[in-house]
Amino acid sequence: MATFTYIDLFAGIGGFHQAAKELGGKCLFASEIDPASCQSYFENYRLAPHGDVTKIHVGDIPEHDILFAGFPCQPFSIIGSMKGFQDARGTLFFEISRILEAKKPPLFMLENVKQLSTHDRGKTLNAILQILEFIGYKVYWRVLNALDFGLPQKRERTIIVGFLDHSANFDFPVPAGAGSLSDILEPEETVDEKHFASEQIVSKRLAKHTSKFYPAIWHENKAGNVSSYPYSCALRAGASYNYLLVNGKRRLTPREMLRLQGFPDTFKIVCTDSQTRKQAGNAVPVNMAKSVLQEVLAAWKALA
Repeated sequence: MATFTYIDLFAGIGGFHQAAKELGGKCLFASEIDPASCQSYFENYRLAPHGDVTKIHVGDIPEHDILFAGFPCQPFSIIGSMKGFQDARGTLFFEISRILEAKKPPLFMLENVKQLSTHDRGKTLNAILQILEFIGYKVYWRVLNALDFGLPQKRERTIIVGFLDHSANFDFPVPAGAGSLSDILEPEETVDEKHFASEQIVSKRLAKHTSKFYPAIWHENKAGNVSSYPYSCALRAGASYNYLLVNGKRRLTPREMLRLQGFPDTFKIVCTDSQTRKQAGNAVPVNMAKSVLQEVLAAWKALA
């Protein structure tokens, strides 16, 4: 029997879903606009996401305990006179606020890029927090790094959680340390040749950089500077094809990218390599989401 119920907005391939599933949650409703992500979501969770969240009527959403949303980080400004939700209209955050206002679930948990916390000198995040508080929630936020929660990936994200009961006492989880890159990498001899970079690219990398680590993920930034670490820099949906190279030689396989985000090997890969790469780059890190959710549920249980 499920210990809590939830809805999954801007669901992607289910980073929040996977975390909640592992803690006994039951998903009642999901929304995702990307067809390939919807395919992956359905094949893995046997639940077909509804499409465009802007076209979903709140009456079609069941009552639930937690609202999850890894909402897109398109540039927006919602500062102003703070006249209720008028300041948020025109942004996808408004879709979250209108559903929270209508359904009033006891809990919510939101995820966005680290830069949300500093956008417009902090005014954007402050406006979001004010709107959530205006709806009636006690709100907490923090920038967390997936690298601190058992994943060998430096991926900093702004996490916002809220409690309808203002007597809630919540603390974000204590960092537990990074995972091992060796644990997520496939043996080189088993990796398909299509994932290996050309000799020209490899030689250029070697001419620019010598790594202190093995195994390592080599990272080339937009300026062409090459660095390497015993972990991966953040996966990015729209990054150049050779943005990250394992030991300076090859690209990450789809399975390795999913592992970097905390998805188990039982997660079915049902889309093309390029689609899976995009999906992994957009995903919520499962381990980080699960660690925060454990604390959210503990704080909620303490209210009973």
